[in-house]
Amino acid sequence: MYAVHLLIIYRKASTVTHTTTLRRALGIPSLVFFGLVYMVPLTVFTTYGLVTVTTGGRVPVAYIVTLAAMLFTARSYARMAYAYPYAGSAYVYTQRSFGPHTGFLAGWALLLDYLFLPMLNYLVMSVYLSSWFPAVPKWVFIVAAIAVVSLLNVLGIMSVSWASFSIIAVQVIFIVVFVVMGLVSLSGHTVNPAAPFIGDGTTEGVGVIFTGAAILCLSFLGFDAVSTLAEEAKNPTRSVPRAIMLTTVIAGVLFIALSYLSQIFFPSNAFADVDSAPLDVMTAVGGKFFAVFFTAVFLSAAFGSALTSHASVSRILYAMGRDGVLPGRIFGQLSARFATPVAAILSVSILSLAAILISLDLLVEVVSFGALIAFSAVNLSVIKHYAIDRRERTGMAFAHNIVVPLIGFALTVWLWTSLSARSFYVGLGWLVLGVIILTLSTRGFRRPTPMLSLKD
Repeated sequence: MYAVHLLIIYRKASTVTHTTTLRRALGIPSLVFFGLVYMVPLTVFTTYGLVTVTTGGRVPVAYIVTLAAMLFTARSYARMAYAYPYAGSAYVYTQRSFGPHTGFLAGWALLLDYLFLPMLNYLVMSVYLSSWFPAVPKWVFIVAAIAVVSLLNVLGIMSVSWASFSIIAVQVIFIVVFVVMGLVSLSGHTVNPAAPFIGDGTTEGVGVIFTGAAILCLSFLGFDAVSTLAEEAKNPTRSVPRAIMLTTVIAGVLFIALSYLSQIFFPSNAFADVDSAPLDVMTAVGGKFFAVFFTAVFLSAAFGSALTSHASVSRILYAMGRDGVLPGRIFGQLSARFATPVAAILSVSILSLAAILISLDLLVEVVSFGALIAFSAVNLSVIKHYAIDRRERTGMAFAHNIVVPLIGFALTVWLWTSLSARSFYVGLGWLVLGVIILTLSTRGFRRPTPMLSLKD
């Protein structure tokens, strides 16, 4: 029935023309909301217990280090979004800087992040909902979530934007309630405001801070997704770069503040279960009811991330289909009715059904591998485009076009050391598959890889 439903939607929306374009409807606030929903402000609680134990109760310090590290790569994305304000993100930036072959492989690696992130969110939602309704199979929740997300994405980017605004509003309400109830719970208790920075004494040294920071970098995956909406943004050369930086900074500040307050409200690492440590914090703040409230809000956040990540990957597929490196008649077309890449959206929907079978830990590792390859490619693209091709490397340009992206690249390489061997096996296998597809599409590299004329 689900497949039939998707086919009906596709047939109704499949009338396309080559003049159909993505609608420029998003300003800076909408882009920032999109990025924040993609990143999920409450994702701070996903690895909260693990990082608390790892750093000895110094999670805010680890987040400060992580934010400083990610700002370098965010700056590189902003620079390339200014140079190439088109859908495609790292795929377009690398393609235009290093050529179509390298661009294809960067885009192919990027798909590891973007294709599997919606799947990750669908799986997380099914886990939480199954705990509430154990009699309902997990696959029912996965299929239902995919259907709703697909429909909203087909209807257009403004439906995604409005849904994003609503989901962010719910999270903001939760954060305000969390802060107020936490402060009330502290009345009559002695509090050391420096404790989250000093630690609880269970671990010592700076090394554990950097270990925690490497784990927390996963929280920032998503600021780059803003760049995929460049062709739906008003004044993209101005709005997209600013939105990328604002999203990164706002999310970082929220992560630091929430982790700090959590350790003030619950100054202990004696969790009942490290993986569900946030429930101990929420119970201490407001009892079991508040823990249930947290679970409900976290579910809405996961839905929001699924919604925005689904939109982003469909734009990547659309850009690659439009260029001809993927079948253009399928992926490179827009619906004349909705001005959205319907076929790409529904393809992601079908692939996301694999969430029924795949494990959560493997999804996390695969997403991280793909994101770090894209981060590396974009940092190097800044150097190639600005410092080498345009020869902007004197004065302050040397810092902007060489020093900053080199630091971003070095920090990304460092983050790779935190990944497991399994993630490398899967990631490298995916790249090999990409090389095979590229070889076949170019007839053994005897034909050039197609490239879209961006001036058109």
